[in-house]
Amino acid sequence: MADRSWTLVTGGAGFIGSHLVELLLGSGDRVRVLDNFVNGKRENLAEAPHRDRLEIVEGTVTSRDDLTAAMKGVERVFHLPALGVRHSLHSPEENAHTNAYGTLLTLEVAREVGARRFVYCSSSEVYGTARVVPMTEEHPTVPHTVYAASKLAGDGYARAYHDSFGMETVVVRPFNAYGPRCHHEGDSGEVIPRFVLRAMAKRPLIIFGDGTQTRDFTYVTDTARGIALAGDCDEAVGDTLNIGSGKEISISDLAQVVGEVVGAGDVEVVHQPPRPGDTLRLYADSSKAERVLGFRPSVALKEGVARLVSWYRSQKLSPEELLEQEQVRSWERAVGS
Repeated sequence: MADRSWTLVTGGAGFIGSHLVELLLGSGDRVRVLDNFVNGKRENLAEAPHRDRLEIVEGTVTSRDDLTAAMKGVERVFHLPALGVRHSLHSPEENAHTNAYGTLLTLEVAREVGARRFVYCSSSEVYGTARVVPMTEEHPTVPHTVYAASKLAGDGYARAYHDSFGMETVVVRPFNAYGPRCHHEGDSGEVIPRFVLRAMAKRPLIIFGDGTQTRDFTYVTDTARGIALAGDCDEAVGDTLNIGSGKEISISDLAQVVGEVVGAGDVEVVHQPPRPGDTLRLYADSSKAERVLGFRPSVALKEGVARLVSWYRSQKLSPEELLEQEQVRSWERAVGS
């Protein structure tokens, strides 16, 4: 019988993926990472514990050859790679190819090599704007963007591989994660890191729309722990689980929280027109994950923002230097790309 002692994390050099890799290594796993380093970074794994049990493979989930090589000896797969929301607005075909087709191909290669468990990392964006709150897994799925639609396609593929082929698939839907290694740059830039860096640099915080839109922000180590739990829980097989904090906050209130934590006082806020395809309200009901996985978030928003501020202060580049990578209208194709 083939040795099945590896855990594969596709997208494992990314923001959430690298935290998941650290957690799995700390739990004793032998972890292989497959990443094409478009959004992921090698330095995200530079300080991972137990590096003697870590193998990094450069490749893409849209290549059967790369996947086949990475799947050798793999028992469990955590599938995280994705091109993001704003990317899908300027490059919808590329976005769907990576997010939807890449998930289908990864499932098929995992089935071919006999991997036992497959955890698919979906997104709260599949729900669209909340119709009822808090949002359970039964909330209607009404994607606003190609990104959200492509992630929802992955949900369906994972369920189909469970029903059609008996694969042990689990779908997890993380709400908005933040923390060290989060993206402020380019079309991957997210609101909390951009707010934090702008507040640290004493620049205005930019809000798209009127700021009443809400999000459920979850600290990244909590998100990673929820995903990891899904890889160990037999009761979760064939199911879909939200991973969120169970609290919502408006973007306007978030700006004030960031200003308070950074010590910037009353921060200046500049409003710009709404972003296309923006989801207006997200608020998780994670009670199923608590019941099935034993998942409970442990890091409150202010504490998590303070940890992120501390992390940015430890970096070699200053906030001003990091903001040179910011693309304010991140849904537009960058000049020269």
